[in-house]
Amino acid sequence: MTAATETDRALVDRVAKGDRAAVRLLFMRHHARVYRFVARQTGSEMMADDIANEVFLELWRQAPGFEGRSEVSTWLLGIARFKALSLLRKKKEDWIDDEAAAAVPDSADTPEVVTMKEDKAAALRRFIDALPEEHRTVIDLAYYHGQSVTEIGEVLAIPVATVKTRMFYARKKLGEALKAAGYDRGWP
Repeated sequence: MTAATETDRALVDRVAKGDRAAVRLLFMRHHARVYRFVARQTGSEMMADDIANEVFLELWRQAPGFEGRSEVSTWLLGIARFKALSLLRKKKEDWIDDEAAAAVPDSADTPEVVTMKEDKAAALRRFIDALPEEHRTVIDLAYYHGQSVTEIGEVLAIPVATVKTRMFYARKKLGEALKAAGYDRGWP
């Protein structure tokens, strides 16, 4: 009998005798099904991956007790369901209760701070728009598009040293403009 035609029950019998190759074969046959089942149950791919792997560890431990009253695939899905429900139940228990939630300090900005930040951001955008094109482009690529100095050099086809020089002068001009307009360098 070849590995492809060997029944799942025969493979479980081999696992019960300590055959690791049989576990690998069952893993290859059933892992995707177990994973998809758990992913649907939990809504989490990461949780599904962890649980699916645990199912096959459980197969290794429980193989000697498998009585064959159901198909191996059904048995594996049953183990997966139990593990998913247990993890979801534990996760609910770990959630914070209402009293504890009320005691957590609110770190959100006050309306005043939000207004100050919006005002400063609008002023900063105006100052950036007033910069010479070569400085404005470097600032825009760095801060609004998250490009590194090297990437900016590639995009603009200029040396990295030139990017750094333009960045230095652009920041200096922005700092001077903010100070002249009465804005503190800090945030907000």
